[in-house]
Amino acid sequence: MSMDRRESLKVMALASVALVLPGCTQNDMERAATHAADRVARQLPEVDRTPIVLSRAEYRSVEVLADWIIPADDRSGSATDAGVPAFIDFMLVDAPALQVPVRGGLGWLNAETMRRTGVVFADAPQADQQALLDDIAWPDVAAPEMEPGVRFFNLMRDLTASGFFSSRIGFEDLGYPGNRPQGGWDGCPDEAHVHLGLA
Repeated sequence: MSMDRRESLKVMALASVALVLPGCTQNDMERAATHAADRVARQLPEVDRTPIVLSRAEYRSVEVLADWIIPADDRSGSATDAGVPAFIDFMLVDAPALQVPVRGGLGWLNAETMRRTGVVFADAPQADQQALLDDIAWPDVAAPEMEPGVRFFNLMRDLTASGFFSSRIGFEDLGYPGNRPQGGWDGCPDEAHVHLGLA
């Protein structure tokens, strides 16, 4: 079930209005917030989404590249664990202007990997993948002939970070509790005042 932007805002507004209505309990506010979050979450792509814009081969390249950009560590899962490839394919549907830069960049990445190794990026040994990414990940030192790859990598890094940090895994990695109704607020903590020089 899809929901347009206006309806999303309406549901979230209703949840926030519960804060100021007399007689609303904490449970009422939590139910309203959960309902709003559930309705909005239904619009987000599933981790196991079948790609709509990207081919299976392109999607596989996105999975490998996204996990190079944000690998799993002892704090959180990888970009693929967070559903970033699904997010990127979703973005290509939602923002068609990204389709040519992303798909063209994937073509460049595979062509350059084929030139170097004889196989596409996703099939290349990790050392060869890293060597190519080292050539395009640092714009200030990249060779001029790597400029298309640099532009593509910058775009993919931004999309990967956006997808990761808007996912549940990304929220948990940041320690962000989400938009939850609060029964009250005591103001800025004293530590923050001291840090800002306002004490």
